[in-house]
Amino acid sequence: MTNRKKYSKLIEVSTDARNNAQAPYSNFRVGAAIEGKSGKIYSAFNIEVSSYGLSMCAERIAIWKAISLGEKEFRRIALVSDADDFCTPCGACRQVLYELAGNIEVIMTNGNGEIKIKQLSQLLPEAFTAETLNNGRS
Repeated sequence: MTNRKKYSKLIEVSTDARNNAQAPYSNFRVGAAIEGKSGKIYSAFNIEVSSYGLSMCAERIAIWKAISLGEKEFRRIALVSDADDFCTPCGACRQVLYELAGNIEVIMTNGNGEIKIKQLSQLLPEAFTAETLNNGRS
């Protein structure tokens, strides 16, 4: 059984962020909260515009916000949505998180308040990294 208390603050902050999500087209509201190694928590929510490609996921906003405020290393990220199933990061968010935060814990919730925790490497096996680029150089 997962130690829910360990993650309760992160989930609470994610839930509060979700309540501000701007999702007028999909109605899929997501909140994210990423915890830096400093202990500070940075939250964000998804923001949609009518041209979906210009919309932004909560996870990417949260990590960019944290980095822009000086955070350099991370412990974990929590995701909350309105969905009945567990909220997982999309592929683009998995890539950005892996490159900028490393193999952090990803705390996912579902509509029943249950949580599932995975390491990011489980969600993005064989990730494309800077090392991948460097290995291709002659």
